[in-house]
Amino acid sequence: MLADPKLRWLIFSAFLVAIFEILSLIGIRLEPSEGAFVFGVIILGIGYQVIWDGLKALFTLKFSSINLLMLVAVIGAFYIGEYEEAAVVIVLFSLAERLEYVGISKSKSSLDALVDGMPKYVKIRGLDEPIDVLQVSVGDIIVVNPYSLIPLDGEVVGGVSFVDESTMTGEPIPVDKRAGDKVFAGTMNKKGGLEIRVSKTTGYRAVDKIREMTFNAIKHKSQTQQFIEQFSSYYTPAILLLALIIAFLPPLFGLRGFEESFKQSLALLVISCPCALVISTPIAIYSAIGNATSAGVLIKGGRYLEAMGQLKAIAFDKTRTLTYGKPVVTDVIPFNGCSREDLLSCAAGVELFSEHPLAQSIVDAAKKEGLTPHKVEEFESVVGKGAKAECLVCPDRHHCVGKLDFILEEHHVPEEVRSELSRLQNEGKTVIIVSSDRQVEGVIAIEDEVRSEAAGVVKALLNFDIKSVMLTGDNELVAKAVSKVVKIKQLKSELLPQDKAREVAALVKKHQIVGMVGDGVNDAPALASATVGISMTSLGSDSAIEAANIVILNDHLKMIPYLVRLGREALGLIRFNTTFALVLKFLFVALAIFGMSNLALAIFADVGVTLIVILNSLRLLSFK
Repeated sequence: MLADPKLRWLIFSAFLVAIFEILSLIGIRLEPSEGAFVFGVIILGIGYQVIWDGLKALFTLKFSSINLLMLVAVIGAFYIGEYEEAAVVIVLFSLAERLEYVGISKSKSSLDALVDGMPKYVKIRGLDEPIDVLQVSVGDIIVVNPYSLIPLDGEVVGGVSFVDESTMTGEPIPVDKRAGDKVFAGTMNKKGGLEIRVSKTTGYRAVDKIREMTFNAIKHKSQTQQFIEQFSSYYTPAILLLALIIAFLPPLFGLRGFEESFKQSLALLVISCPCALVISTPIAIYSAIGNATSAGVLIKGGRYLEAMGQLKAIAFDKTRTLTYGKPVVTDVIPFNGCSREDLLSCAAGVELFSEHPLAQSIVDAAKKEGLTPHKVEEFESVVGKGAKAECLVCPDRHHCVGKLDFILEEHHVPEEVRSELSRLQNEGKTVIIVSSDRQVEGVIAIEDEVRSEAAGVVKALLNFDIKSVMLTGDNELVAKAVSKVVKIKQLKSELLPQDKAREVAALVKKHQIVGMVGDGVNDAPALASATVGISMTSLGSDSAIEAANIVILNDHLKMIPYLVRLGREALGLIRFNTTFALVLKFLFVALAIFGMSNLALAIFADVGVTLIVILNSLRLLSFK
């Protein structure tokens, strides 16, 4: 904070006018003409913007303006010769305003620094001299040296390195990058040189989109902030009216002298300044959103952060949310004398040519075990059923890989195979049968692996009194198998996207505040139907960033409980700040009404409240 030069100057000015105020309280004061000049210069030099804004509010009859309230207090104090108090009012109010500005800037500074620190010049492959980053086009190939920031989003076409993506995802461990991998502007190339084909230029990069959405987030005001702003619009005119009553009514009835009553009304104006009340919510929201961004989570507005803190139920999609969305081989069971190695190698050889999503998992399983896929020829894909090919390694050349119905077209499937098939399917696995031209050689079971943290996340949410529900388009057997692992009791299976949206709407009707977690691609209707839609995504997915209210950029499910805790912490802090500010202000209002306050005490109380609110809110920047 103290790095801000204007803030340092205002702190020095505050100490200076405080010394003058203390001296005046013990009877040491400048001559009236000298005081009027010295403190007039201080007031105009430091508070010119406040005075100008106050005058504009007066001329436009905008009586809800805080600046108008301060202008009246300063003019009033100056009028009765309390020059020191007038200077203290304007300096400390300006200090509070600057503290608010610096506090909000601090919560935004990490993204600002990241974008501002991007390389301004880049090296293009084949060119001797670097060029301005603004001249780079999509498709150009840039060269990024080790220990340099990557300036633009793109795909690696040459080189191997580790890239630190912590600025974007919050993950401290560098990620291996090689040809075909995506890289993002603002991340650090740690080891080897990389050649990158540019996919997004300046202004369209992932970091630009994230910064824009983060800075726009404050526009989506929370319900608490909307209420406080509405309250303040009535509060300030009411205080001005009350100050007039305190200034003129007691002298009218002979209860107090005019000067004493006028001072009490000025004290009321100062202590009643709602700046601490007004900033208590936005600065807390900005700090929380800044914290989330550094952890790899994009929150698009205060209302969504607040909703996470009030969540009553949450719906999870299954694929790529509770599971990794990457099918893996779990069982390889040979029959009729076929070895496990030959079964997997032959199946991998056939599937090597297939474009089916499950085919790659069989190929990956073979390679993971150090097996070489068999060479095949005459490959043929049968849509919706499987594939067939002639194996050049196995004695029985003709092989089929696919569903039971597909295999039954060529073979009788023994009861022991059918029994194993049923057992694996009851576990929620997809089963592939492999056969030669003579017999069934075995079965391979494939499963979309459940995220290791999923069960822990569901348990943590239950501890928060948040009900979890699973919604999936998959069949009931698979859904039940996953729900059993993650310990979600309520589930709905075989749902179309519009069905998921209807189920989420029903949850909202029952529980009021409901979250929906999906992959942000085919879950858009359900995400939109929830109070807060949360997208699990890999960095760089524009569709996911657009679809949801909260985007988990690092693809970690454990961020859900973190967001609930962050939302609750922010809500609790906002309530404390608001209550603290209101109680203290009403206390001093009461003192002013009964003639027991003074201007100096009111000034220091007002600034103290503002300072406490700001520093308290900034604690959210370091929330873990």
